[in-house]
Amino acid sequence: MDLNLLRALDALLQENSVTRAAERLGTSPAAVSRMLARLRRAVEDPLLVRAGQGLVPTPRALELREEVAALLRACDDVLRPGAGFDPVHLDRTFTVQAGELLLARTAGPLAERVRAGAPRVDVVFLPESLEGGPALRQGLVDVELGVLGQLDPEIRTRALLSAELVGLARAGHPLFDGRRITARRFAAADHIGVSRRGKRLGPIDTALAGLGLRRRVAVVVPSHTGAMLLARDSDLITLVPADWLPDTVAALGLRTFPIPLDLAPLELGMAWHPRNSADPGHRWFREHVAAAVLGAGPAASADGPDGPAG
Repeated sequence: MDLNLLRALDALLQENSVTRAAERLGTSPAAVSRMLARLRRAVEDPLLVRAGQGLVPTPRALELREEVAALLRACDDVLRPGAGFDPVHLDRTFTVQAGELLLARTAGPLAERVRAGAPRVDVVFLPESLEGGPALRQGLVDVELGVLGQLDPEIRTRALLSAELVGLARAGHPLFDGRRITARRFAAADHIGVSRRGKRLGPIDTALAGLGLRRRVAVVVPSHTGAMLLARDSDLITLVPADWLPDTVAALGLRTFPIPLDLAPLELGMAWHPRNSADPGHRWFREHVAAAVLGAGPAASADGPDGPAG
């Protein structure tokens, strides 16, 4: 049935008057009379009958009054953006592609947020193996987190935070002998690179080359966890974002130090496909992802600014 007819029926049943129903609908009494005639034919009932100077509803009309009003309220909820959305009733799985360090800093807070607000929502974290491809466009990933690289042109993004990089080495490393850690001493130490693709060089090497210096990337590992454990057990150094999991760093017997180079910070953000922009459930999830990232502090994703992040 035409939704306009349902609205006319609702107005007629509430007002018991063609004239007042027309005023309520913002149309003419003649137009409402025509709609009443159509409604009478549709339901095979007169609905409103003459009683003196006014109209009174038939038993069938009384049966329909609350049913029609509820139906229109439901239609309005469906058509109103985000109306009636309650995450408590959301039963859905969201996929997040995130780098290891960003995952380590945000997975816990995000899981707690989701569990508190939407107990039937599950979150699947995916590795960055889909990075640089059409995963968002294809719907394989709901949200991508990290240093946003090459994205399809329609992809929506939101900047979240900037993360400064610092050096990381075991507490007893010769770099911590009391002397200032200069660019020359930094370059002279053997480095651990972090790259899923085995990259050895990047912006750090460019910055060192500008000073006439060169470092040796002695080992390249695919994860930051591996780099930290290797730094703990050797005189190799690596890089991490500043203030990243300080308790973990201390527990591993590691120390951070400022990198004596002029390096751009990591710009971390969130990306999603525009088909999900207006979806209330997806929007709710994105807000919690952003809050988890911002509340957790800086972290890295993918290869750092020096190619291998380290």
